[in-house]
Amino acid sequence: MSGFARSVREARPVRPSELTLLEGHEAFSVGGFTVLDFWRWALGDLRMNNTRGYLAEFLVARAVGARSSQRVEWGAHDVLAPDGTRIEVKSSAYLQSWAQRAPSIPRFSLTGAKSVWDPAVGAYVEDPTGRVDIWVFALHTCTEHARYDPLDVGQWCFWTLPARTVETCGQKTGAVSKIRRLAGEPCPWEGLSEAVARAARRL
Repeated sequence: MSGFARSVREARPVRPSELTLLEGHEAFSVGGFTVLDFWRWALGDLRMNNTRGYLAEFLVARAVGARSSQRVEWGAHDVLAPDGTRIEVKSSAYLQSWAQRAPSIPRFSLTGAKSVWDPAVGAYVEDPTGRVDIWVFALHTCTEHARYDPLDVGQWCFWTLPARTVETCGQKTGAVSKIRRLAGEPCPWEGLSEAVARAARRL
């Protein structure tokens, strides 16, 4: 290892300052636009793949009563339950934000990173206990654009599985049929907290 590389590795991490939780009315320094204007521009269509993924994480966080008020982009897990259960969230849907000849065939990723970012040291590390404890698979079930309501939580269903079940299933992706074989019948959002707790008891 070169002297420069060693000095970078051994240097104390540069930590970001704490940010005030934004409410939306805050204005940019010029231009007359606000944070809410940006949110509408970037996240205004909750059907977009990335945004729908964020929405699924948000729904899981609210279901389990997660204490964090903000999504952490580089976090080792998507949601941390109050009891310490680390949750990975995967989402899929039949409908997209673009024109389709037919509804999509939903599939879920069944792989995740091995190492995690440790903000205390500013480097990737491997957690001997694994990266997450529970996987939640969230499916938006609507198949008709006229009925698609991004704010109707009843249009979602959820499956939960212990991490070791997902990691040893031998596949990188799985269709709904695969998830159903592994996890059984899905639950609505109202039953998600208990479903996560049941999966955690299987660890």
